[in-house]
Amino acid sequence: MMMITQSRRFDAVLRWRDVVVLLLVLFLAGLLLTGRADAASFQPDVFGSKTLHSTSLKMFPKWRGVMDRFRKEEGACDNCNRKSWEALRNSLQGADLATQVKKINSAMNKHPYIIDPINWNKPDYWATPFQFLRKNGDCEDYAISKFMALKALGVSSDIMRIVVLNDLNLGLAHAILVVDVGDTPMVLDNQIKSVVPASSIHHYQPVYAVNDRGWWLFRARS
Repeated sequence: MMMITQSRRFDAVLRWRDVVVLLLVLFLAGLLLTGRADAASFQPDVFGSKTLHSTSLKMFPKWRGVMDRFRKEEGACDNCNRKSWEALRNSLQGADLATQVKKINSAMNKHPYIIDPINWNKPDYWATPFQFLRKNGDCEDYAISKFMALKALGVSSDIMRIVVLNDLNLGLAHAILVVDVGDTPMVLDNQIKSVVPASSIHHYQPVYAVNDRGWWLFRARS
């Protein structure tokens, strides 16, 4: 009975996430149609889709919240696992980007996957990297921690974005990190052991992406 109850709870969480993603898409599409986005033209991006870009993050309170909390934790935090964070960062200082991306992806993927209702007693919670190192997390927590770890190594935000998407094979919402290594968008995914080119994945349908400088709304592939 416990397994059945947890399974039903997990299914409910996934359905709720799908609803949230759908509502966000409709909201962002409204910005596009009303001309409130910064850019007026689509540009090619990952998974064969195109994007509309804006530098405003007002409509992403959870993302802004996790960035604010992480900045405060970097300044002072009693429960933060600084030793493991700094050890990982120090071990990769000066390495080439491909190595940094591979090692960060591997290190974060070693953490167990735990859904938010069990981990945080909330339907959806975006954890800081220190929280993730301490309590593990779900898909967006992996992506956030990878983004922040690479940023701490000096990787430019201009070549990184957290992508929220639909996994067409599983019929579920999912989140990953995409990093441009040279001219190739590479996917850092908790569901895939290795870092792989975005062009090798055909069952992901991107919805939106964010980094600390803006967001991208994806248009469906033609």
